[in-house]
Amino acid sequence: MKTIEKISTFAGKTFTLWVILISVIAYSFPEHFVWIGKYIVPLLGIVMFGMGLTLSASDFSEVFRRPKEVALGVVGHFIIMPLLAFGLAIGLDLPKEIAVGVILVGCCPSGTSSNVMVFLARGNVALAVAIASVSTILAPIVTPLLILLFASKWVDIDIMSLIISIIQVVIIPLALGFTIKKFFGKAAEASSKALPLVSVVAIVLIVSAVVAGSQAQLAKTGGIIFAVVVLHNILGFTIGFFFARLCGMDLAKQKAVAMEVGMQNSGLGVTIASTHFSPLAAVPSAIFSVWHNISGSVLAFIFSKLKDKNQPSSDKKWLANITNL
Repeated sequence: MKTIEKISTFAGKTFTLWVILISVIAYSFPEHFVWIGKYIVPLLGIVMFGMGLTLSASDFSEVFRRPKEVALGVVGHFIIMPLLAFGLAIGLDLPKEIAVGVILVGCCPSGTSSNVMVFLARGNVALAVAIASVSTILAPIVTPLLILLFASKWVDIDIMSLIISIIQVVIIPLALGFTIKKFFGKAAEASSKALPLVSVVAIVLIVSAVVAGSQAQLAKTGGIIFAVVVLHNILGFTIGFFFARLCGMDLAKQKAVAMEVGMQNSGLGVTIASTHFSPLAAVPSAIFSVWHNISGSVLAFIFSKLKDKNQPSSDKKWLANITNL
C-alpha cells in the first residue's frame, strides 16, 4: 500500500506533465486513442466518485459558519467565468464550435485542484473547499441554465438532456463516494491514498481521447483556442481576486475566491461537449485542464509571498482530504 501511495503522490504532483505528454502522443498518433472517446462519461464518473470519497460533513460547515462569503464565492464563480467566456466568444468572433466550447468550460463548477492551489497559496482552504463543493452540487441546475443563456446563440440546447447528463456523471458518483466514506470510513480512507493516481489516469485518458478525436481541427485552430483559454483563465483569476476584495474579504479569502473563480471542472466540460456537441467543442476544456494547473501553480507561488496574518493555522488538515486532479 505504501508503494501505491508513493506512486499516487508522484502522479498527482506531476499531473500536468503527464497531460502534456499524452496530448503530444495522441496528437501524433490519433488512431491509437480515438476509441477512448466512448468511455469519457464513465471516466469522469470515476473522478467524481473519488472526489466524493474525500468529502465529509465538515467540508460543508463553512456554508453555515460564513454563508455570505461562500455564497459570494459561488455566485462570483458562476457569473464571472460565463460572462468572460461569452464576451471572448463575441469579441473575438470565434468559430461556432470553439465559441460553444469556451462557454461550456466557463459554465462549469470549480475544479478540485483549485483547493490544492489555495493551500499552496496560503489562502483560506476551508472557504475554498466549501465554494467548490457547493458549486459542484449546484452544477446540474446552474450549468445547463448558463449554457442555455450564453450558448444558444450558436447551437440549440436541450436543457433537460444536459441536466440528466450532469446528474449522471457528477451528482450520482459524488453522492456514492460521499455515502461510502460515511458508512465505510476506514475502507474509504485506505483507498483514498490511491485516488490521485486513479484521477490522473482518468483525466489523462479523457484528454487523449479529445485530442485524438479533434486532431485535424486542432491543426487549424489549436493556437486560437490556446490563446482564448489562457486569456479566459487569467482574467478569471484577476477579476475573482478584486471581486473578493470589493466584497470586503481579507487576503486569505481573496486568494481562495480568485482560485475558485479562475479554475474549472474542465473534465465536466469535456464530457458535456463530447456527449452533446462535437469533439472540437471539447478542446477548450481539454486545454483548460492543462493550462489552469500551470497558471494556478504560478499564481499560488506569487500569492504565497503575500503576507497575511489572518491565515488559519488548521489548513493543513484540509490537504489530506483533497484529491489533486
